[in-house]
Amino acid sequence: MPQFRMSEAARLLGVSDDTVRRWVDGGQLSAGVDSAGRKVVDGAALAAFARDNAADVHDPTSVGRSARNRFVGLVTNVVADTVMAQVEIQCGPYRVVSLLSAEAVRELGLEPGSLAVAVVKATSVAVEVP
Repeated sequence: MPQFRMSEAARLLGVSDDTVRRWVDGGQLSAGVDSAGRKVVDGAALAAFARDNAADVHDPTSVGRSARNRFVGLVTNVVADTVMAQVEIQCGPYRVVSLLSAEAVRELGLEPGSLAVAVVKATSVAVEVP
């Protein structure tokens, strides 16, 4: 069973070490002690906490879709030529890059600072572990 030190759990959750300690002290997140006497969080408990407490960013499109992987964010860069464009969207801590037609970029009014939703529907997703 994987275990994560407070600092590792904090990085995975995108918060400070102090925030994780407050959650543990407040009983929202359970922790144990490893063989070296350090406080650690069980990997399964951390995953459940992350899922249950994930920030739900409002999707402004209100369109029903079959794709479940939707990332709301801000457009940070657009590079376009006459035919194609590359659009970068910062979705929380994640940078999503999409290649689409320059015509679509113009029609959607995509420019740095625009609110956008990246919808990902893939038949293959690679998963890596350290």
